[in-house]
Amino acid sequence: MGTSIVWFRRDLRLADNPAWSAGTAAEGVCALFIIDPSLFDVVTPKRRSVLAAGLESLDQSLARLGGRLRVEVGRPVDIVPSVASELGAGEVHINREVTPFGTQRDNAVSELVDLRESDGLYIHPPGSISTDGDRAYQVFRPFFEKWGSRPVQIVPKPGAASIIDNPGTGAPVPDREVGRYGEDAALERLETFAGRVEDYDRIRDRADLDKTSRLSIDLKYGFISPLRIMVSVEGGDSGRRAFVRQLAWRDFWAHLLAENPSMLSSPLREKYAAVPWRTDAESVRRWKQGQTGYPLVDAGMRQLLDEGWMHNRVRMVAASFLVKDLLIDWTVGERHFRRHLLDADVAQNAGNWQWVAGTGADAAPYFRVFNPVMQSHKFDPDGEYIRRWVPELADLPASMTHEPWKVAPLDLAVHGVALGDSYPDPIVDHSMARQRAIDAYRSAAG
Repeated sequence: MGTSIVWFRRDLRLADNPAWSAGTAAEGVCALFIIDPSLFDVVTPKRRSVLAAGLESLDQSLARLGGRLRVEVGRPVDIVPSVASELGAGEVHINREVTPFGTQRDNAVSELVDLRESDGLYIHPPGSISTDGDRAYQVFRPFFEKWGSRPVQIVPKPGAASIIDNPGTGAPVPDREVGRYGEDAALERLETFAGRVEDYDRIRDRADLDKTSRLSIDLKYGFISPLRIMVSVEGGDSGRRAFVRQLAWRDFWAHLLAENPSMLSSPLREKYAAVPWRTDAESVRRWKQGQTGYPLVDAGMRQLLDEGWMHNRVRMVAASFLVKDLLIDWTVGERHFRRHLLDADVAQNAGNWQWVAGTGADAAPYFRVFNPVMQSHKFDPDGEYIRRWVPELADLPASMTHEPWKVAPLDLAVHGVALGDSYPDPIVDHSMARQRAIDAYRSAAG
């Protein structure tokens, strides 16, 4: 078959990678990654460093097989045809994307080279599970039932192609410490989590315990396949079933985005396009900086800025606060999370924001509003998560941590807290804001 190219994107691994398996059926193969400045230059330094660490890991894996990862900088529509022409490559193999940006990019490249698509990003490819009307499901339960009954596609083993030893311009160097990332590190994280997954359903929502898998970043960059994770953790106990269900949710959002690319910016429930959102730049700024006066919300938003990650339960609380308490358009929060989260999967991010906002698929009724204080008591009962991320409140006893505005000023002062000075007063009254949101949604629903 001569020479082929495998163009890596969100699949930075060699195992369980159908595009790599297909491309290595040739006599020779070029492992290619393209740094597109239109993406690379606008993400956070932490995101660039995680990508750099993953590329280094992939390059090392290829080096053990006698080749190198070729990294080039530029527009894929220019780079891919150029490399294919240089090598005389007849085929370019990819794993199919479903984001609007990725789809448009790949369509443009496919007009210039023989682009061969595989499905290696999800357990069941988008479009493979549909309603009787051949549409993507908008309710999770029937999707999950069909998802769980469908046999998985086993990825063929890679071929024996000779890997071209040309690093191109070379992978970027991480400019900050972000931890270990890449295929080997992802497998280690999976092994660690698989040893305690039985407790997942019981403690996954506890922000203070932080017992989630931390595999979401690995899935974002494709350091590990979702199928590999599912096979490693599936079983009969409730913890394993609960975690596999999360992998199904990941597929659910991708299936929806593939059919509804506008869901990144428009509500799936069209009637909620009429919600009278508030324009309040100062409130948005305080929410982004973790200065709302609601400790659990502020802790989560500060963790996001510091780590590029946030506990999943706190993500929901922080998102609900922006949309329901502040009545700010959910797309404002979606863009902020997409920029800062190291695990920012486009379909999941938009789908979950619309779920919280009540504007999308399988969403709760609009009158269900997260109470940030109740959530704080329930999922950070001793205030440990709050103290970790809101040091102004670190000396408060647990009984004062969740609602410091209800504590007498002198009692706060004993612990070094002065509301409106060392820590902000609440930006809004939750009870008032909840009713305001319900009224706004009701007016839009008609």
